[in-house]
Amino acid sequence: MSLDDAAEELASDLGADKQEVKEKLETLQSYSVPIEEAKQSIRREYGDSGGGGGTDSPPETDVADVEPDMGNVTVTARVLTVGKRSIRYEGEDQTIFEGEVADGTGTISYTAWTDFSLSPGDTITAGNAGVREWEGEPELNLGESTTVTLHDEPLEVPQEVGGERDLIELRPGDRGRTVEVQVLEVESKTIDGRDGETDILSGVVGDETARLPFTDWDPHEAIAAGESVRIGDVYVREFRGVPSVNVTEFSTVEPVGEVDVSDAATRMTVGEAVAAGGVFDVEVVGNVLEVRDGSGLIQRCPDCGRVVQNDQCRSHGEVDPEDDLRVKAILDDGTDTVTAILGRELTEAIYGGTLEDALEDARDAMDRDVVADAIAEDLVGGEFRVRGSLSVDEYGANLDCEAFEESADDPEARAREFLADAEVDA
Repeated sequence: MSLDDAAEELASDLGADKQEVKEKLETLQSYSVPIEEAKQSIRREYGDSGGGGGTDSPPETDVADVEPDMGNVTVTARVLTVGKRSIRYEGEDQTIFEGEVADGTGTISYTAWTDFSLSPGDTITAGNAGVREWEGEPELNLGESTTVTLHDEPLEVPQEVGGERDLIELRPGDRGRTVEVQVLEVESKTIDGRDGETDILSGVVGDETARLPFTDWDPHEAIAAGESVRIGDVYVREFRGVPSVNVTEFSTVEPVGEVDVSDAATRMTVGEAVAAGGVFDVEVVGNVLEVRDGSGLIQRCPDCGRVVQNDQCRSHGEVDPEDDLRVKAILDDGTDTVTAILGRELTEAIYGGTLEDALEDARDAMDRDVVADAIAEDLVGGEFRVRGSLSVDEYGANLDCEAFEESADDPEARAREFLADAEVDA
């Protein structure tokens, strides 16, 4: 049934304006509320509890068999995690509960639009649960038409109950996670939030496994530079291609004993980092195959910092550009390739001169490309150890570099290690 048809049918039943009903349906669907649940919500808003909501539950389904097009299902599962978050619907704040449940066949995420008082470890049967697609996977939606029955006998599942995770284990879409971290960097910002100007904290946290960016949407005093804290009920979303820890008003923040943070970045092959979809602080080793166009002397918009061509910025039109230096190098380690992007400071170190020196050399040669040519001569064919933040999008993989230096690795030893890993995988 199309949205228009659903709105027309619902408006007719309720004696309401079709356009008004359609707008309410569109708003609910923008939050991925299943259509039947959305219709029931609107019926309740208009004081009509009818419309076939019913109390009969559909047949019980294994978690692994749940598909987005099933409409409604009944599942018996163990609650693994419970997170709490606030969203904005029709100008009003609404609290939702979210996490994962599992049975012997698999794991599935859920969103509860009603407080069912779920706790990690509970075994429940959720009857008449809606199903939607969320980030390409099916997700259970537990609403007012859902019945939740708590069982005394726990369902044994192979998955870990609870949200305790190391930073390296976090993935975008995780909800209800708990981490113990040291706050490495933090700054206060004022942003234009949903309620106007909003104060937040942002920065970097770390543990023995990784470092990740974070945002605290309801600033907690315990989150301060150098402090070690246990943060409960965080959710993870993708920010600039990497997982980002999000702390909310419902998160708990408690001081803990000092959390150790490794000075080393996570060492991975390029293929592993690309397959992960992005890594905030990673180290890879590979050979430079090419220095790409857009390297050497470039010009940026003074307002937004974007690279401009012929004094034209895509956002601000004709501008008086500012000169800058950068390198975009194709790095290959045999498992995959990534574009390593070096800012001015690293580029100056490779070039052996400052931005002013590069501009003078370009004037002498009457050719700005001489700077990129000199950089390519030094880099192409060499092996380098690179550290930075790797992100993956529709245009490929990019590594924003913090460190870029010639590799001192023994290629023979690394080849033996590679072959040993290949034999284990085989």
